[in-house]
Amino acid sequence: MALKDRFVDPRSPDRRPRRAAYALPTLFTAGNIFLGYISILRSFRGAMEAAAAAPGAADHFSIAARAIGAAVVLDGIDGRIARMTNTTSDFGREMDSLADVISFGLAPAVLAFAWGVQFIDPSIAASIRSQIFNAGYFIAFLFLLCGAARLARFNIQKNPIPKNPGRPDRKYFVGLPIPAAAALVAAVVYSYDSEPLVWWPASVVWLALLLLLGFLMVSTWRYYSFKGINLNKAYSPLIIILVGGLIYATWNYSQIVFLVLTVAYVGSGIVIRLGGIIRRRLRHTPPPPAPAPAEHSIG
Repeated sequence: MALKDRFVDPRSPDRRPRRAAYALPTLFTAGNIFLGYISILRSFRGAMEAAAAAPGAADHFSIAARAIGAAVVLDGIDGRIARMTNTTSDFGREMDSLADVISFGLAPAVLAFAWGVQFIDPSIAASIRSQIFNAGYFIAFLFLLCGAARLARFNIQKNPIPKNPGRPDRKYFVGLPIPAAAALVAAVVYSYDSEPLVWWPASVVWLALLLLLGFLMVSTWRYYSFKGINLNKAYSPLIIILVGGLIYATWNYSQIVFLVLTVAYVGSGIVIRLGGIIRRRLRHTPPPPAPAPAEHSIG
């Protein structure tokens, strides 16, 4: 029996799911909100510990980053469960968007400022430090604003077409999904051993990355959605080996693996877009003019 059929209410003439079935994806969405809340609290505690020169600041920032990563997993699970059980609804869609604003907008914005800007070296010139702080406040807010705009656009658009459409048999996101942007922020913090940035040029690069992520979220560039993956379909043993290897690598080298995966996904949209621009320019380049035939005089 298919999973959708198991959740069907036998008393419903139109085969609607049971009422309790709608609570299942909502529980994962609630877990998403809880993890975002925990991340914000841990970012605050990490900032207070670092301000007091206490040794536990990095641990709090690490937990804040890992909470965002776990929220990304729950966000993917709740949507897939809703589709598999046929329990998608307007309420669930709005609930999921509000959860994403908290867990992937506000939480990474707070973490990004507290970890990457707040504790730059106080020995530098006060004017430079003040400018970086002001830029940090504004850019972290822009990250949050772009994420909220990305979610609002996703909710109102029906079958959006990216600026660089790909294969018609594949599903794509238009613009970088906000969970992916938040995941990269969390992965960078986690891979850096969660020690707050002190060197001010590193903070400037960090803010530039936040600006790039904000732009990618509101762009119309193409990102693969992974919605075409069917878990009920049989896959080759090679796929099973690769998944097992990824799980092993994640368990033992989580910092490197998370950073590589998030950078690869965020960079994929940039590479695809630049590749499309280059291909179009090469295709539209006019061929060199053919040489004119030589004139022969009769004499």
